Amino acid sequence: MRSIRAAAVGAVTLSLALAASACGGGSPTGGGSDDSPKTLTYWASNQGASIEVDKKVLQPELDKFEKQTGIEVKLEVVPWSDLLNRILTATTSGQGPDVLNIGNTWSASLQATGALLPWDAENLDKIGGRDRFVDSALGSTGAEGRDPAAVPLYSMAYALYYNKKLFADAGIEKPPATWDELIADGKKLSKGGKWGLGTEGSNPSENIHHAVVFAKQHGADFFTADGKPDFTSDGAVAGVKQFVDLMAKDKIIAPGNAEYAQNQSVSDFAKGRTAMLLWQSASANLKSQGMSEDAYGVAPVPVGSGSPGSGTSVNSMVMGINLAVFKNTDNLDGATKFVKFMTSDAEQKILNEAYSSIPPVKGAQSDQAFNTPANAVLKDTLAKSAVAAPQVADESQFETAVGTAIKGLFADAAAGRPVTEDSVKAALEKAQQQMPTK
Repeated sequence: MRSIRAAAVGAVTLSLALAASACGGGSPTGGGSDDSPKTLTYWASNQGASIEVDKKVLQPELDKFEKQTGIEVKLEVVPWSDLLNRILTATTSGQGPDVLNIGNTWSASLQATGALLPWDAENLDKIGGRDRFVDSALGSTGAEGRDPAAVPLYSMAYALYYNKKLFADAGIEKPPATWDELIADGKKLSKGGKWGLGTEGSNPSENIHHAVVFAKQHGADFFTADGKPDFTSDGAVAGVKQFVDLMAKDKIIAPGNAEYAQNQSVSDFAKGRTAMLLWQSASANLKSQGMSEDAYGVAPVPVGSGSPGSGTSVNSMVMGINLAVFKNTDNLDGATKFVKFMTSDAEQKILNEAYSSIPPVKGAQSDQAFNTPANAVLKDTLAKSAVAAPQVADESQFETAVGTAIKGLFADAAAGRPVTEDSVKAALEKAQQQMPTK
């Protein structure tokens, strides 16, 4: 496992190093053209329960764009397990799409490659201006003080989803607000082949999202103020251990979840195998898997004590998908028109409603469709208690290194090996050693 982990991290690091030297995705000038004005290629991230679900959501909208502009959009939906490496390969080879989705946590890392079109004031004016977008979403589009590397497309936040019937059967009257309450409830619910909570222990991206929040709740960050890795602080170690202990010590997560990587925990929740789920904007995913909205409730992610807020009461990352353009596109005008179309109020309503996400565009966010109880929790979290991912150039390496370290800790927990403060610190120390040296 260790050799595979090191190889994966090394590949990402090498890709970023090469990408930075390419400075424009392989384009000799680093600029785009309008040599192919009638076609665009678009890499969309897998947002629905399957790639086929995404195609059903997106293709009618792409057909609409073609009818309006005469520009055909060739769609590929890329699984999350492949997306970052596909993008990094494209930044070095210059053989990428015109327009693509990026996880907003990657914005600063991909910005550092120089391969993405900067959204300066002139470019933002072409799509309606900076003021159309919600501030929290714009805060996850690249390094502070630089023009955004992408524009927000979907905004998401983590919430706690809970099965109303399983809660009632266990005599639990309300969702937990603190981690102590969640563990106590989880133990009541973990019986008869069912489990209190589901997670995706083999998914580094999911792991890192939770790790950042748990560390924040312990007063820690994974990077210093000047952007240097700080993975082994007391707070970071305590946060990661608390997360993994939900399986290792508290035993409210099934050991098999250590092998889950892509939507399996959502499926278990939809099928009533687990009573609680920590997930990003899950309603559409659950609906597509046959779970009625009446069957579950949505509550804020727990905190250590008190109520969600800032500082140690943070309970989510500012999650979401950004829309980026490769700088060396051969349809720069068409790509800009496509970004304007996808971020228009009308399309924002259609797409974000389909994915149960929150529009990062102010005009669409105020629509009645986004005033459901579930969306109220997500909007409140984004406004009051969510924190942006570290906006540093090494963020994607951080996700891979620390997320994979946590994957290994979940494997230890599932196998019955002890997860101690020392073992967590050792895993995080190895992850920090894999980060690029300045």
